[in-house]
Amino acid sequence: MKLNLLSCETERPDRKVISKCISDISYNMNVSLSNELTLILLEGDSIEIEIENKSSGSALRTLRKLNIDYEVID
Repeated sequence: MKLNLLSCETERPDRKVISKCISDISYNMNVSLSNELTLILLEGDSIEIEIENKSSGSALRTLRKLNIDYEVID
């Protein structure tokens, strides 16, 4: 399943927590790339990630807890 992460609505987003979340839920992504994508997201641009279908429910809950707006692409 592909997700488009649109924005992070938290007043003080924790980059390390968001980066770890992206790395954990994404299919085949390393920590370095998740750090770069986190910076892009926090600067206001959307990013696209792919997650495994079997973990999609928990991944979406985690994103909601972090106040990350997303849309399902595929």
